[in-house]
Amino acid sequence: MRGPAVPRPCWRVSAGLGAWGHDGGVARVVLFHSVLGLRAVELNAAERLRRAGHEVVVPDLFGGGTASTLEGGFRLLEQVGWAVVVERARRALAGVPGEAVLAGMSMGTGVVSALLPERPATGGVLFLHAAADLPEPVRSGLRVQLHAADPDEFAPAERVAALREVVRRSGLELEVFRYPGVGHFYTDPELPDHDVAAAELTWRRVLDFLEQDAGRARSKAGCEER
Repeated sequence: MRGPAVPRPCWRVSAGLGAWGHDGGVARVVLFHSVLGLRAVELNAAERLRRAGHEVVVPDLFGGGTASTLEGGFRLLEQVGWAVVVERARRALAGVPGEAVLAGMSMGTGVVSALLPERPATGGVLFLHAAADLPEPVRSGLRVQLHAADPDEFAPAERVAALREVVRRSGLELEVFRYPGVGHFYTDPELPDHDVAAAELTWRRVLDFLEQDAGRARSKAGCEER
């Protein structure tokens, strides 16, 4: 007679770029940068998530190029080309578990939107500083979280409404957090947009989102913490 099932331990594996654990006890995240390029704001955000126990990769989609203004960023994007940006992101995802959370900051939300159809098992979507489209079809139950200033030209009411409609039709889970009176890129301490309180609240909510993702992974794997 078989005895009761014993949960297996979720062994925590330390992983660097391109190396991923397989224990089911941690959220895996790929964070795509804004049109300003890969800068301290993304690197520091990734480090914050790692300190909370998550595995994070932050690809450089501009090949080292950065800008300090939106105008300069869009010029840089034009030089690199959108197709190149998306292909670099696609290559960065090679070897990343299919259930990884896809996160984007401003322009990076568009990268998430472009690649989501190729990754149907995606564990969750984080839109930061912009409301991107969700391509259909998308699997039922996908969790999506949006953080944006209010108002924000990159997250206008009509685009958020369209996002809610896709969520309704497809059976997704959506949380929308708006931050009144702050600038577009309010999480970036190097920009005039920065708002300490809104940024801190955003990252607390993101960490809660990722902890739920990790909890679901643990449950699916049938394992217990060690």
